[in-house]
Amino acid sequence: MQFMKKMNVVEIFYSLQGEGANMGKAAVFIRLAGCNFNCDFCDTEWKNGVEMTIEEILHEVKKYPSKMLIWTGGEPTLQLNDEILASFSDFYNCIETNGSKLVPKKIDYISCSPKVSPQTLRKNFDFVDELRFPVKKNDALPEISELPNAKNYFVSPIFYENNFENDKKNAENINFCINFVKSHPKWQLSFQSHKFLKIA
Repeated sequence: MQFMKKMNVVEIFYSLQGEGANMGKAAVFIRLAGCNFNCDFCDTEWKNGVEMTIEEILHEVKKYPSKMLIWTGGEPTLQLNDEILASFSDFYNCIETNGSKLVPKKIDYISCSPKVSPQTLRKNFDFVDELRFPVKKNDALPEISELPNAKNYFVSPIFYENNFENDKKNAENINFCINFVKSHPKWQLSFQSHKFLKIA
């Protein structure tokens, strides 16, 4: 694959990971533009970014004390590859992916929020660090035996923008996930704590 000297970047920011097994850890987030899905519950602006060279991205991430990078989007595998990651070898590189494409081999931690079938997931992954399914009330979830091996299997209640009707939907999604985990204890609950804490 040809080395990409520039990437289309929505934003680079420093915050705490708000969900999953790394919740509460300080990290530098690199949000890349572009996605191959258009989920109605997506809470990020991924369509428009600015071109940045790898050197410019490195300059930005080195401003912060954490060595954990989280490549997110959108869908970061549309741009990210091992040639690019070679420039970030001093960091602990994590990715948040929808599972539709192979992840670069130089990624250290895979968080997959699946938007594809279990068959596609098994084709693309032998192992992931966490599978984090976005869930709304009455969603059907696959059996763990259908999925790639993972350290963590999460259900994450979908949150919609705040208004009275959405507050009701959000509460229903939370309760559905709680009851699901209680009935299926191999799964864990993950929630977007950054939204409750009102941090980026």
